[in-house]
Amino acid sequence: MHSAVEDMLKKYSCKTADDYKNALKEILQEIALLGLFRANLFDTAAFYGGSALRIFYGLDRFSEDLDFSLLKKSDKFDIAPYCDFIRDEMAAFGFETEVTKKVKSGKSNIESAFIKAGTLIHLLQIESIKPPVSAIAGNELLKIKIEIDTNPPAGAKYEVKYLLTPVPCHVRIFSVSSLFAGKIHALLCRNWKNGRMKGRDLYDYVWYLSRATPLNILHLQERMKQTGHLEEEERLTTARLREMLAKKFSAIDYAQAKQDVLPFIKDPRTLELWSADFFRSITREKLVHIEKTGNTNA
Repeated sequence: MHSAVEDMLKKYSCKTADDYKNALKEILQEIALLGLFRANLFDTAAFYGGSALRIFYGLDRFSEDLDFSLLKKSDKFDIAPYCDFIRDEMAAFGFETEVTKKVKSGKSNIESAFIKAGTLIHLLQIESIKPPVSAIAGNELLKIKIEIDTNPPAGAKYEVKYLLTPVPCHVRIFSVSSLFAGKIHALLCRNWKNGRMKGRDLYDYVWYLSRATPLNILHLQERMKQTGHLEEEERLTTARLREMLAKKFSAIDYAQAKQDVLPFIKDPRTLELWSADFFRSITREKLVHIEKTGNTNA
């Protein structure tokens, strides 16, 4: 095992098969970020989403995918050359992976790729075989989806963060207030049916509120306009946002939402209070730090 990977593994306390798989996935995510740094992606794009929140801001749950957004719209951006950088970086740390661009089935502003690796064989490289690792199927695949938005909504703010493992590199990332805007957009605008909800969005929402995170409401407004959830001439006020969230929280199947997030968290007791009343109440009391300006800085 590469010494840098050995050091990365030390921060995890793996007990279950899911613990091992999540640790492996996160190690591969950080190696992928290093590859994208070497490819100079962060000159033109920024990292956002749940994995960005976990790696750079300490979110206490695992996240599956790597999400990025260009700083400016581009119809010519192609993710394929970046796949080679990721694959080469993985190989440098002893991981044999397949990194391939997803062929679009229609018109889309999202460029996608997948990192695929054999779960068991790579776990055996970083941890001696023993239960529960030995119980993982030999043909099980670990997958990490990479998505890059080539038509970014306006109003986002960015900052540069430093990743020290496996070797130091820098990553341009959405500011925490802009990440919060993206999370509320997901809460309100994901196209789920019959009251279904991605429980990870609810979990992250509580995390943001518990830290009195300011909200970049201009970026949220522009995201909602881009997806057709606000008219072009509309302005999103704090009062209207609270009303929209209250309506959403009244329509959620919380039992289903809890099942969605359980594989990604350590303590299921953190979900015990989840209900429409709980989320409406914390929104009234805690959603108070609103950024009035949204000037973009790159």
